[in-house]
Amino acid sequence: MLFTSMEFLFCFFPAVIAVNFILPEHWRNYWFLIASLFFYTWREPSFVWIMISSITINYFFAILIERSNKNSHCKKLLLVLSILLNIGILFVYKYLNFVIYNLMACWPNSGLVQTSFVLPIGISFFTFQALSYVIDVYRGGGPAQKNPFYLALYISFFPQLVAGPIVRYVTIVEEIKSRKTSWKLFSTGMMRFVVGFNKKMILSNLLAEVVDCAFSISPLSFGLAWLGSICYTLQIFYDFSGYSDMAIGMDQIFGFHFLENFDYPYISKTITEFWRRWHISLGSWFRDYVYFPLGGSRVPSKIRLVFNLSIVWLTIGIWHGASWHFIVWGLLYGVMIIIEKLLLIPQKVQEKKSWGFYQIITLLAINFGWVLFRAESLAVAGNYLGTMLGINCKIYFDNNFIFYLRDYAIILAVSLLFATPIMNVIENKLLSQKALYVKTHKNALSFAHVFLFTVSVSFLAVNAHIPFIYFNF
Repeated sequence: MLFTSMEFLFCFFPAVIAVNFILPEHWRNYWFLIASLFFYTWREPSFVWIMISSITINYFFAILIERSNKNSHCKKLLLVLSILLNIGILFVYKYLNFVIYNLMACWPNSGLVQTSFVLPIGISFFTFQALSYVIDVYRGGGPAQKNPFYLALYISFFPQLVAGPIVRYVTIVEEIKSRKTSWKLFSTGMMRFVVGFNKKMILSNLLAEVVDCAFSISPLSFGLAWLGSICYTLQIFYDFSGYSDMAIGMDQIFGFHFLENFDYPYISKTITEFWRRWHISLGSWFRDYVYFPLGGSRVPSKIRLVFNLSIVWLTIGIWHGASWHFIVWGLLYGVMIIIEKLLLIPQKVQEKKSWGFYQIITLLAINFGWVLFRAESLAVAGNYLGTMLGINCKIYFDNNFIFYLRDYAIILAVSLLFATPIMNVIENKLLSQKALYVKTHKNALSFAHVFLFTVSVSFLAVNAHIPFIYFNF
């Protein structure tokens, strides 16, 4: 089931809220578990067994690891086995088709048969949550959960199930056991949900119309190539941050407090800073469970540092998809971050306030990276980037560019504005002036979001639906 669907908005979500507040507190977790499993089985019922298998495997392994505290070798062996099983399930459903295809291309007479596994939605997210749980138990970050239904709720909880943010068990274990709800949390959570829904339906989906044209038209003009890349840079931000807003808002309604997943990534001065602001939960997961165990930056040589960063960014690229363009995308970010680390660029940028030029270079690198991310293959990405750089460009400005620039100029301007904290700064300054303004502003803002919500719903009514980008991962 999709957040941006009529059945979710007007049937499933209201029913979950209503039953939640009717039930006694000690029954609510079980209601959420039933609702989450129903949510996941809505379109592909068979996939729920993969999730249940993941829950079962990690439930028993965590308990066994906890009981093996006095035997370090046995404890480590259990951890390795649990990681292999989790990664194995992910590999089969997400990467085996890709691996077999490439092996057959290299060795046509190998006798291999192409597999055709269908990717279960959200498998990368719930697998990483399960892994973090078992690893944290191994590290002594908390006791293993003895109630299998509570662990199942943590892994399957529908607000962040299919596209994050990736939630650590240790951050919400107490809220699973006991949490408080209030009218304030309900109202702020509902408003956060509406804001995310509007981001997706209005900004992201309208920008997608320009992007889809730019990445499908041939011959592509120089102007439309740049316009399409800028629109995709904004589209993916509003698509994914919109989903995160909706997930965090729903969690607040039910008394949970999930961490933020975005922090105005496009104001970053360096690539390193960008990845501290973009998809924060994923970046912190790889930092804590891959980069730090490899030794992080506290290593005896620069060669080892380069190795550690290369492994991290190779796996980040692979995590995003079973395709060469995702792998190259991850490695290119790795190269840029390695260069920044070795040249101490983040520290220099912090010390000197006049590094505007490097910030422009950073934004261009991010923009080029998103072209590689969006393209269907390395060849398509190469041709598109070549057009942007004027290398294989035959047309500089055409009617398509003029049409989309003229008709989508307001959406583009609004998207650029709200991708920065400018409006927040202005809002905070105004709110600090007069108490009367605070109440007026709050009412006006709520009215505006509700009005935009009705506009967004009207898009659904005419079947103007585009799935969330990160549902593919």
